[in-house]
This record gives sequence, C-alpha cells and structure tokens, in this order.
Amino acid sequence: MTPETEKYFRDLNDMFRSEGWKSLLADIQASAVNVNSIENTKDEQDLYFRKGQLAVMANILNLETQVAAAQEQAETDDVED
Repeated sequence: MTPETEKYFRDLNDMFRSEGWKSLLADIQASAVNVNSIENTKDEQDLYFRKGQLAVMANILNLETQVAAAQEQAETDDVED
C-alpha cells in the first residue's frame, strides 16, 4: 500500500472513531425512518426523491464497512505482491 493510501485509510478510521461521526450516523438513522414513510409521499416525483435520499443515507451508514473491506483488500493485495 502506498503511503497516501495508508494515510487515506488512517484518516477515515480516525473519523469513524469520532463522536461527531457517531452523532451523524444516529441523526441519519433517525431521519431514514421519516424519509422511508410512504404515508408522507406526495406523488411519484417525491417517491423517487425519497428513494434517492435513502440510497445516499444507506451509503453513509455503510461507509465504515465498505472502507474496512477496501482496506482489507488493499492489505491482501500487498501480501500477494
């Protein structure tokens, strides 16, 4: 792994351990419940907008897992090389 890649993963892992990150995830999880409500959907455009919002929320909520998998893969690639 290059020094830049190591720093990238280190910086992200530092962020994941911060209280601000934990607060952000809690806020997003709470908001997802409201956004995922079909009762509050006004029309088809609103439905697609909500679908997009949920996709972005899911990406943020799963970011830590995605980064961990990418870091593990990068470390595996280094061992194999």
